[in-house]
Amino acid sequence: MSSALKNLSDFSTANLPDVSQKRFAIIVSEWNTEVTGALYTGAFDTLLKHGVQENHIVSAQVPGSFELSLGAQKFAQREDIDAVICLGCVIQGETRHFDFICQAVADGVTNVSLKYNKPVIFGVLTPNTQEQAMDRAGGKHGNKGDEAAITAIKMLALN
Repeated sequence: MSSALKNLSDFSTANLPDVSQKRFAIIVSEWNTEVTGALYTGAFDTLLKHGVQENHIVSAQVPGSFELSLGAQKFAQREDIDAVICLGCVIQGETRHFDFICQAVADGVTNVSLKYNKPVIFGVLTPNTQEQAMDRAGGKHGNKGDEAAITAIKMLALN
């Protein structure tokens, strides 16, 4: 496993662009709230830590990870939003539902990003167990929400 020895929150913050005037949307799945709430806190706090004004962050909840794409599109189409961060968690179950949802969300988030030519970040955990999810939502492997926020900031440097 690639993250077995890696903390996901170990990333370079060198040469980050000034984001003090940028506006971000964070879309969060209500499903697996214990996990997604921790991801949200990580993303929100990381944006603030790197200079985003609190009133430049808007948040919305959607019922599940499948709905993240439409939620992202609603915010990506707005001219006052510079980047969108999508946060969710789909835990492997006994059926193929996991595969369909994960593929649909990955494709949907990518398509929204390309359609609106702005960063739309895939911060969706796809673990096998609840324990693995918690390890990646502020546990021993860091917080994928932090990583998603830094990715959004770095992608804005491309503009």
